[in-house]
Amino acid sequence: MGIESVNYQCPACGGPLRYDGAKALLVCDHCDSEFAVTDIEARYASKQQAAEEKAQKVSASASGNASGLDGAYVCSSCGAELVCDASTAVSECPYCGNPVVAADRLAGDFQPQLVIPFKLDHKAAKQALAKHYEGKILLPKSFAGSNRINEVQGVYVPFWLYDTEAAGSAVFEATRSRTHYEGDDEVIETDHFTVERDGTMSFARVPVDGSTKMPDAHMDAIEPYDYEALVPFSVAYMPGFVANRYDEDAEACRDRAQKRVDSSVEQALRASVEGYDTVSCESCDVEKKWADPVYALMPVWMLGTTWEGQQFLFAMNGQTGRLVGDLPVDKKKRALIGLGVFAAFFAACFAAVNYGGFLAENEEFIQWGFIILVPLLIMLLVCAVLTAQMRSAIEATEANHYLDNGSIEITHSHDSFDYTTTERIHHESKKD
Repeated sequence: MGIESVNYQCPACGGPLRYDGAKALLVCDHCDSEFAVTDIEARYASKQQAAEEKAQKVSASASGNASGLDGAYVCSSCGAELVCDASTAVSECPYCGNPVVAADRLAGDFQPQLVIPFKLDHKAAKQALAKHYEGKILLPKSFAGSNRINEVQGVYVPFWLYDTEAAGSAVFEATRSRTHYEGDDEVIETDHFTVERDGTMSFARVPVDGSTKMPDAHMDAIEPYDYEALVPFSVAYMPGFVANRYDEDAEACRDRAQKRVDSSVEQALRASVEGYDTVSCESCDVEKKWADPVYALMPVWMLGTTWEGQQFLFAMNGQTGRLVGDLPVDKKKRALIGLGVFAAFFAACFAAVNYGGFLAENEEFIQWGFIILVPLLIMLLVCAVLTAQMRSAIEATEANHYLDNGSIEITHSHDSFDYTTTERIHHESKKD
C-alpha cells in the first residue's frame, strides 16, 4: 500500500477544488463556491503536516525494503492506489477527479521557496496555439485543421533562480579602415588594435529549470516571467494542475546559468568598445560570486498534438501567454517560393545589366556572376527566414534580461595600436 495523499476538496460540497488564476481564488465547479488561498491553507495545514509526518515515517521504515514504495500513494477521497514517478508531487486522481497532493513530495529539501501562480487557463493556451499558426507561410495547409490536440496540461515546473556578481576581463581585436585611390588602384589601409576591457555587473534570478521531464529549449524560450508575481510557496495554488519537484539539483543546473552569464558579460564589455569598424572577441574570462539559489515553481501549459503520425510539443508561459513550439515545414511550398523569388530577381538583375547599363564597364563574367549570384543569395535568405519562423523552441544563450544594467562598471579600459595592413585592388581603366 502506498502513502496516503492529501486531497483539496470544497468545504461546502466536497467537490474537487481548482485554482483559478484569473480570479486568484480556489473555486469549486460543482457548487460555484470560491475560497481565498489563505482560507484553504488554514483549513488544510494540519492535515498536510500530519500526512507529511506519516509519509516520512513510512518512507523510513521502507528504506530497507528492496521493493520500496515505487512512487505509489493512495487517494484519500476514493481510496484508489495511484502510481507516479518520484518527481510528481501534485496530480489528479483519474478515478474521482480530485486534486491529489502526494505527502512529503514538496516538503523538506523539496519544498519550494516561491511560486508564480497560474494566471491563464487552458482556453488561453488553446487560443495561443491557434494564433501560433498564423503568418507561418511554410506551414502545411492541413496542419492547422487536421492536427489533433492530444493533451493540454498545466504544470508547475521546478526552477532554480540564480543571483551572481560577475567580474569579466576581455580582450578584443578591433580594426579601423580607410580607403584612397592611387591611379587605377584602390588602396585599403586597415589599422589593427588590441582592446582590453574589465568590468563588473550583477545578475538577478537567472532561471534554469530543474526537471529532466521538461525540454530545456521550450522552458528557455517562454521566458521571461514577471517576478513581481512571485509569492511564498503554498500547496493551495496547486489544485487543478500537475506539480513536479526538481530531479536536477542546484549544482547540476548551475552550468547552464553560468554559460548564459558568461555570454552576457562578454556582450556588455563588447558594448563599451566604440569607434572601430570591426570588433571580435579574442578571450573573455568571467569570475562569479554566486548567492544561494532560490527554488521556485513556475506555471507552464504543455500542449501535445499529433499530425500525420508525428508528435509536436508546445509550451506556453502560464503567466504571460508566450507560446513556443516547432512546426512542420511544407518543403514543396518552400521550393516553389524559392524558385519564384529566384526567377523574379533573376529577371530584374538581367534587365538591369542588359538594358539598364548596370556594370556595363565590367567583364562579362562579372555581369553574369551578378545576375546569378544575387538572386541565388536572396532566394536562400528568404527561405532561411521563412524556415526560422517555424522554429521557436530555442535554448537561451545569454542572460541579458536578468542583467542589472545600472550595475555595469568598466574598471579597466586600454586600447593599443598593433600594426597596419594594406590591400591594393587594381581597377582597369575604361577605354574609349
